[in-house]
Amino acid sequence: MSTLKKTTLALALAGATLATTAQANEVEVLHWWTSGGEARAANVLKELMEAEGYGWQDFAVAGGGGETAMTVLKSRAMSGNPPSAAQIKGPEIQEWGELGLLGDLNSVADAEGWDELLPEVVADIMRHDGQYVAVPVNVHRVNWLWANPQVLEAAGVEMPTTLDELFEAGEAIREAGFVPLAHGGQAWQDATVFESVLLGGQGSEFYQQALVELDPEALGGEQMIDALEDFKRTRELMDEGMPGRDWNVATAMVIQGVAGFQLMGDWAKGEFTAAGLTAGEDYLCAAAPGTEDAFTFNIDSLAMFRVSDDEEREAQQALARLVLEPTFQEAFNLAKGSIPARPDLDMSEFDSCAQQSLADFQRTAEEGGLVPSMAHGMAVRADIQGAIFDVVTNYFNDADMAAEEAAERMVSAAQAASF
Repeated sequence: MSTLKKTTLALALAGATLATTAQANEVEVLHWWTSGGEARAANVLKELMEAEGYGWQDFAVAGGGGETAMTVLKSRAMSGNPPSAAQIKGPEIQEWGELGLLGDLNSVADAEGWDELLPEVVADIMRHDGQYVAVPVNVHRVNWLWANPQVLEAAGVEMPTTLDELFEAGEAIREAGFVPLAHGGQAWQDATVFESVLLGGQGSEFYQQALVELDPEALGGEQMIDALEDFKRTRELMDEGMPGRDWNVATAMVIQGVAGFQLMGDWAKGEFTAAGLTAGEDYLCAAAPGTEDAFTFNIDSLAMFRVSDDEEREAQQALARLVLEPTFQEAFNLAKGSIPARPDLDMSEFDSCAQQSLADFQRTAEEGGLVPSMAHGMAVRADIQGAIFDVVTNYFNDADMAAEEAAERMVSAAQAASF
């Protein structure tokens, strides 16, 4: 049984009446959009709600991976007073839905034509038992490589397209006096690098088998061992100050010319944008080395909790409607660095990185290579994800642990968490 089900089962069995702390005609929104670019993006939705006469009670919980926010949400749900809406993603939407705690958004979905607006892979994640219970905010591409062109020029290197080229470029960047790869030593950041390295070296089919289907042969086999060894090599490209560093601080290292590269999802672009930088000129973007034919997706979404107050429910419906309207989709994603959840919008205001992201998203959806991010909660349940995080981070930080041992632990962790 998953951690979510264990911690909220008592609430479900007791049939407790959910009472949010939001006042009538307002919504309380729990999220972890707290960095500079993210906070600007979230404020767009707050302003749109207030413009329509609804109140917005902000409940921002810091922590880029959302782990702290989910702990807070579970505590609130156990107390019988969840927020009106919460940033919940991937399989966890289904788990909250199974507990009967999420509200029905079908009326606004039907009125706004969500079935026609949304790609099926996106819409399917937002539904539980055929009913919309969440609304997608955006689509992030996780497998990005960001670079400072001045650092690359000083080192005499170009954007790498393979892992071997990344390691070669890294050596030249270090010799030129820069940090090759900016990184923050937090579990979710380690996992972000790991999945991109695995994808780049072993391909999307193996990624699907290992990190989505949790195939024991894939998790413990030679390809996983190779991927783990490649992953640990990336540590040689990082600096000694990485432990505990937040992701946006690592991005700032690239912005400021301290580091050459960062492997991070496209929310990093929100930081470049907030710094007034222009894509293709002041910073460079490309698919993570070896992943040009793949797209690791992470979809931010807001799930609505069941409420008993009619005015609060009306405010929830307005929130869901506004999230998918063009005004918010464009403003939010321009600030956040992601692409709109609905692909019918005019992308002329978006930079070259976002335009490439949308093209690759549509291409991989049709031709193959579109895979959910394990590191960002789109592929497996949170308890399984956490077990994989532990193995990945322990292996990454233990110089004496062999890749073979880490692969064995990966199999054991996934199997143990599955029960």
